Amino acid sequence: MSTLSSIKDIAKLAQVSQGTASLVLNGKGTALRISAATQQRILEAARALNYSPNISARRLRSGGETVAPIIALFWTMDTRASLIGRYLKGIQESLHAQETEYELLVQPYVGGRIQDVKSLVTGTRFNGAIIANATDEDEAFLQTTPLLVPVVLYQRYSDKFCTINVDNEHTGQEVARLFTSRGHTHAGVIVPRVSSRAIQYRKQGFIDKAAALGLSINPVHITEGEFSEEGGYQAAQALLHASEDRPTALFVLSDQMAVGVLAALREAGVRVPEDIELVGHDDNEIARFTVPPLTTIHFPVEEMAKACFQMIVDVLHHQVVPPAARMFEPHLVIRQSCGEFNSR
Repeated sequence: MSTLSSIKDIAKLAQVSQGTASLVLNGKGTALRISAATQQRILEAARALNYSPNISARRLRSGGETVAPIIALFWTMDTRASLIGRYLKGIQESLHAQETEYELLVQPYVGGRIQDVKSLVTGTRFNGAIIANATDEDEAFLQTTPLLVPVVLYQRYSDKFCTINVDNEHTGQEVARLFTSRGHTHAGVIVPRVSSRAIQYRKQGFIDKAAALGLSINPVHITEGEFSEEGGYQAAQALLHASEDRPTALFVLSDQMAVGVLAALREAGVRVPEDIELVGHDDNEIARFTVPPLTTIHFPVEEMAKACFQMIVDVLHHQVVPPAARMFEPHLVIRQSCGEFNSR
């Protein structure tokens, strides 16, 4: 089926003119004041007819050469941009392993505003998309909007799209078990202030398991900060001044924040691990070089990135039908900021 006849069939199914269908499929519907209901009807018709824009032909007509399939990586324009290096390393390894050539397009977006990227709906710039760090608002948009490109969600759950994830609740539970095994009775937690269900699951898993094991967490010892070293520093200062009865164990849900936490503790004369044992999360490269070296949860970013890329390739080749899911298991890396599990 040619692109022209596809648009003709879409227009017929949606009961609109071919021109109106073409405008909507090219992302111009809102600008030309075509109603949201009409746009929705056209996009649903396009999806039902398995319409796929010929991206290579579009670029050829505009003076470019015929290109390999394009995969877009959506990454939020916030402090989590610092984590993209490990992810791109995994993507690069997966690209080299493919028999077919692909191009990667990195698409920054503002968290909560993914609907502003019109080509995600129209499919006019890329053949498939990997979406990372989606907020609750982004997830709601993706769930209710018909898209003309296949999507894989990184670190999110979905009954509509393919997903690559970890059991974040279990991760939090494991840290609570570690602290309890080491004889701690009072703990605290420092959480990045971002819209992320993964982080909330991590936090809740820790808090719930701590309660079940008799590990006390004073609500004033649950603090939030920006997803950065400065955010960790300020959150740790708030926690230290919250009460005179300080926790003896602290779970920081980001290695990046843990760097700032360690600085704040050092300034306050609090020794790690003698006065407070500390566990981070992610196992970023910097965790080996903090003082003391950081015990942390190894988060398999590179492996998950490879899986995301392979999943979207498999969907493009109809080898996987959404919503397929793959789950990874993080694990503790013991260094000097917190010791091993004690036998009970």
